[in-house]
Amino acid sequence: MWNGRRYYSLDCYLKETFGEKLYKLSLDGGMTCPNRDGTISYGGCIFCSGEGSGDFAVSRRNGAEEQIQYAKSLVKNKYDGEKFIAYFQSFTNTYADTEYLRKLFLPVIMREDIAVLDIATRPDCLENDKIELIKELAHIKPVWVELGLQTSNEKTAEFINRGYHLSVYDDAVKRLKAAGAEVITHMIIGLPHEMREDMLRTAWHIAWCGSDGIKLQLLHILEGTKLAQLYRNGEFSALEEREYISIVCDLLAVLPENMVIHRLTGDGDKAKLIAPKWSRNKRRVLNLISHELKVRGIIQGINKKTNG
Repeated sequence: MWNGRRYYSLDCYLKETFGEKLYKLSLDGGMTCPNRDGTISYGGCIFCSGEGSGDFAVSRRNGAEEQIQYAKSLVKNKYDGEKFIAYFQSFTNTYADTEYLRKLFLPVIMREDIAVLDIATRPDCLENDKIELIKELAHIKPVWVELGLQTSNEKTAEFINRGYHLSVYDDAVKRLKAAGAEVITHMIIGLPHEMREDMLRTAWHIAWCGSDGIKLQLLHILEGTKLAQLYRNGEFSALEEREYISIVCDLLAVLPENMVIHRLTGDGDKAKLIAPKWSRNKRRVLNLISHELKVRGIIQGINKKTNG
């Protein structure tokens, strides 16, 4: 097991790779999303808040240098290390021309205090010139690219207004890995109308494509989203706590043992959170997952199931 855990956690991976834990500095690159500005559609995915998954990022009104300094000040009381992960989190961080991206990312990755450049984006915003830029950056320091797949089910993807087909994700993973980037895939647990089998198939697909890491995310229903309207209309139900814990444990049992588990759940903006209310206590959820893994005897990558 990894430092006593039953899954390959990000904390363990960082200590193995860099010799210490690294904190993320959540940054805003000043971009939007083709799923919000009308290029694909308006309003984004139905679960997306107005901040584009960057509710905790530093304001885009500041430049990268100011954002980094401010983000470092936020973690100084709990982290005394000197190395950080620069995480461009808000919206789609390759949705700009390549020269803009070069001027944004290059000064950041060259900083002595930045150990990893982490770019959150969409797989349909990775044209060849951007892949070449990522390849260039990956020769300097590690580059992580986070892709919001959420589900491998094409019907669900259409329902949530994801805006691209599964084959686009598959191709992006292949090209990013060829460029030397590490790929982290986002998966949402509890999307409307999905069954446990749908979620297992998504996990299997992420593993089959060769993603280096995965972020598991409970579906948060946030005020001001299209999802909130559907929930209030009674068109779907939020997962119960025990359901979520059970599904997470099932997924860990089938994920490869070398896949880094970057997240087992997430932080919803408590000021906007409508449901599920139990998710407010993240520490309790993580403890319950850990307990359930021990009770079941599950270790990531050991308890294999076949896709039947």
